[in-house]
Amino acid sequence: MSLELVASDIAKKYESGQVLQECSFSFRECGLYVLMGPNGSGKSTFLRICALLEEPDRGDIRFYRGGSTVEKDISLRRRITLLLPKIGVFNATVFGNITYGLRIRGLQRDEIDNRAMKVLDFVGLGSKKHQKALTLSSGETQRLGIARALVIEPEIFFLDEPTASIDHKNTEIVEDILLKLKKDKQTLVIMSTHDMAQAERLADTMLIMQNGKLLTKSA
Repeated sequence: MSLELVASDIAKKYESGQVLQECSFSFRECGLYVLMGPNGSGKSTFLRICALLEEPDRGDIRFYRGGSTVEKDISLRRRITLLLPKIGVFNATVFGNITYGLRIRGLQRDEIDNRAMKVLDFVGLGSKKHQKALTLSSGETQRLGIARALVIEPEIFFLDEPTASIDHKNTEIVEDILLKLKKDKQTLVIMSTHDMAQAERLADTMLIMQNGKLLTKSA
């Protein structure tokens, strides 16, 4: 049974003003949900709150499996991940960057190796496993970030503007990766973008951030 996420009446205010108000949505099925809106519309804040990295002022985020509530503990947090627009990498090889999260989880060497090569091939970086991560292009670095997130096999994968700072070629590669995740129906993927055409290409369901509220549009 897949992990479900329900956001109820989420509100958030900063010194600059109200960012989110009464934002509610139920992410019930695996697939690709796209949160569409201009820069500064509150998309990133909503993703951070859903990923349990920030607390709302009002409202609640709840997780369910098979109708039962899932506690927001360390076990849950290890099953969700957020990819930020800019990826930080370690001063190590591409392979070393990918395997770090698995090593600290105490996985066996064979499983670490198998998972790492699977995701590196999935994002098109298998041939660069021994290359220093700091020498990758911006687009390759973004794909490294995706691989590093996927290698832990998250049940919910948040991506905040994943193609905002990369070139057209790598944007197409990232979109293809997301479409494959969408087709697999094994992961609940929630991403933000300010690109309407991209949202329409990718989304199973499109959410539009307007005046701090979420509107739903079927893709």
